[in-house]
Amino acid sequence: MAILSAVISVVLGLGVSFLIFLSLNWLVEKTNDKTKARLLPYVFLLPVILLVALFLLYPAIRTFVESFMEQSQRRGEAATFVGLDNYISLFTDPNFLGVLLNNLLWVLVVPAATVLIGLLVAILTDRLGKKRETTFKSMIFLPMAISGIAAAVTWRFIYFYAPPGNPQIYLLNAIWTGVTGNDPIPWLTLDAGRLNSFLLMFIVIWLQVGFAMVLLSAAIKGVPEETIEAARLDGASERKTFFLVIVPQIRGTVLAVFVTVTIFVMKSFDIIYAMTGGQYNTSVLVVDFYAQLFSFQNPGKAAAVVIVLMIAVVPLIVYQIRSYKLQEELR
Repeated sequence: MAILSAVISVVLGLGVSFLIFLSLNWLVEKTNDKTKARLLPYVFLLPVILLVALFLLYPAIRTFVESFMEQSQRRGEAATFVGLDNYISLFTDPNFLGVLLNNLLWVLVVPAATVLIGLLVAILTDRLGKKRETTFKSMIFLPMAISGIAAAVTWRFIYFYAPPGNPQIYLLNAIWTGVTGNDPIPWLTLDAGRLNSFLLMFIVIWLQVGFAMVLLSAAIKGVPEETIEAARLDGASERKTFFLVIVPQIRGTVLAVFVTVTIFVMKSFDIIYAMTGGQYNTSVLVVDFYAQLFSFQNPGKAAAVVIVLMIAVVPLIVYQIRSYKLQEELR
């Protein structure tokens, strides 16, 4: 039934979109050539602009307004304007400051580790020969095919905890108890040094390395062989050739991967929610938004959390767009 609903949704969506474009194109064709040349681009842009305004711009404005409101606890009463109270409440709450620290750690660690590991894997697999390269790259890229929830369920069998006296069916504790002889450890509750957050970060890195590897490998293969040969003839070692010749030429791809993974990390929800529910100091902005809205029934604070997240993400998007424009100009 779910598959049938999905098929119907796709067919209806494509059909309606086709009818909209067909109708607009028919109207434009009725005009003279000069007017048609001016209007034709908007035939394709107008539906997209309307959809963006309806599903992105309007919700963003509505969320911004609601971040200054407080919902009345009495049913039927309208929300009241409270100014900056929601933001002041958030930034004076030690728990929210811990959430911001977690988000900062995720942004600092996950994109950098993903790019570095992806770059390393791309270099190593490129030297395996075509057949083995394809096999290994397929294996490394495979996690990208599963959802965050599926990844969380998979990693439960590594990180989870069985109390002492029970069979240690979870891999990390099986190794720990087998090697040290000590009691099993509830790893995901250990927030000293944010260890549990780093364990969750590793899952996201595992998911995203395949994405980084594919793009970086393609970029490395696109580096002109003449520049590499010239460096070798000048006596440069393989390491110097890579860092001084290859890396500068794939800088645009490295930045694109880094920014894309960073934006993905800023929106990470499913893995954290499925593994810890945001408990034990593992919460991030998106999980805190969910808690404020559904657990604490506080839509004003939830909207304020979203605005904080948007403020954090927008500079990254602007930087990515500018990087793409700069690359186009250099070409």
